[in-house]
Amino acid sequence: MADADLQEELERLKAENAALKARTAKGLSLKVSAKGAVSVYGLGRFPVTLYKEQWEKLLAMSDDIHAFIGEHTSELKLKDDAPKEEAAKEE
Repeated sequence: MADADLQEELERLKAENAALKARTAKGLSLKVSAKGAVSVYGLGRFPVTLYKEQWEKLLAMSDDIHAFIGEHTSELKLKDDAPKEEAAKEE
C-alpha cells in the first residue's frame, strides 16, 4: 500500500474508533432478551430485565421515584460510598 492509502486507512480507523467510544461512553445499553423483555446493561454486574408493561409502570412513576429519592437523600448512599466488603458482595 502507498503511504497515502495507509494514512487514509489510519484516519478511517481513528474515526471508527472514536465513534465506537462515543457510543459506549455512557456505559448503558439496551437489548431485547431471548424471552422478549428489555434488558439494561451497565448498571451493575447483571442486567436489569423487565417486560414491556413492567418498564411502562416503572417509567410512569418516574416523578414519584425522584420525589422519594429527594425525601430520603440523607438515608441513601452512593454506590461509591458502599463499604469495601459490601461492594465485593455486590460484584
